Amino acid sequence: MPKATLEFTLPEETQEYRCTGDQVKKLVAMEICAGGGGQALGLELAGFDHAAVVEIDAAACATLRQNRPDWNVIEGDLHSFDGRPYKGIDLLAGGVPCPPFSIAGKQLGADDERDLFPEALRLVEETQPRAVILENVRGLADPKFADYRANILNRLNSLGYRADWRLLNASDFGVPQLRPRFILVALRYEVADRFEWPKPTGKPPTVGETLLDLMASRGWAGALRWAEETATDVAPTVVGGSKKHGGPDLGPTRARRQWLRLGVDGIGIAGEPPGPDFPADGIPKLTVQMVARVQGFPDSWRFSGKKTAAYRQVGNAFPPPVATAVGKSILRALAKNGKKASADRGLVGLPLLEMMDGAFRTIAAAIRKELPRGE
Repeated sequence: MPKATLEFTLPEETQEYRCTGDQVKKLVAMEICAGGGGQALGLELAGFDHAAVVEIDAAACATLRQNRPDWNVIEGDLHSFDGRPYKGIDLLAGGVPCPPFSIAGKQLGADDERDLFPEALRLVEETQPRAVILENVRGLADPKFADYRANILNRLNSLGYRADWRLLNASDFGVPQLRPRFILVALRYEVADRFEWPKPTGKPPTVGETLLDLMASRGWAGALRWAEETATDVAPTVVGGSKKHGGPDLGPTRARRQWLRLGVDGIGIAGEPPGPDFPADGIPKLTVQMVARVQGFPDSWRFSGKKTAAYRQVGNAFPPPVATAVGKSILRALAKNGKKASADRGLVGLPLLEMMDGAFRTIAAAIRKELPRGE
């Protein structure tokens, strides 16, 4: 299949807040590092159309094209992607690679070649969106990355945005899995005080409630007992795996122990649900479709590639229900009649002294650059 072109004409109405009364029309988003489409799907469900969906992995691009043939899927390296044709979009969203900030990835941060936050900030400058969402692992919230986070906020502030970080748990938004994600949201100053972080939606279903029909689909006699007596809690965080480290499984030793308490064999991924010959008291493995449900994907969303490639797309995804919740909060903020958010749930942005410090550093660096050597 030929790759999508970069040609895109922004609709004229994008120049205005597109809403009628309280009804907000679909706004335009661009997704980077889209993976298997978790965030892109969630934002679509929130009410966004996609001007472009950018991803480097061929199997993930096949997934995106298969599920949404009308999307402008651009397969390629983000370093060479030009955002200027998309100037004026409503939202820039993405899930930049997690390994630079994860424990498994050795938390090298800016020293990791996989760190794409600089590219994301470049695209913010090029596209000048009204809002930004970037999600990553909880490790980015660690104290060792305080300066890194502050630099990102300083950069966004210099581009005209108020930005803030927030740790959100997927289980607070109906996903049967803990999955804490560290979310960066930024909005232009003229609408930033309208954004309010989404509120939890209630208790999530258990793993058993989520997967009972799939576990029983091939006649496993132990499915109901497994769901009602063993798989009675939400799942630990699904781990997607890396191309550098083996095939699909549900994570390292600690994660597999947590899965085992739910009656799930975390060593490997099954090709199909347990059948009638599987012991009634056996410990089943999950299929790719089961893990996708645990991530909050609808069954209609199909993943391309062989089992390992498909599982990596699922395991590395941003759960669609969480993306939908954050996306709706942004939609409300961008509406003409958007209301000012409550102080405890809005964007804090940079503390004044931190902003001043960042500005002083920038000015000092510029002065040093102009001074003759030796002064």
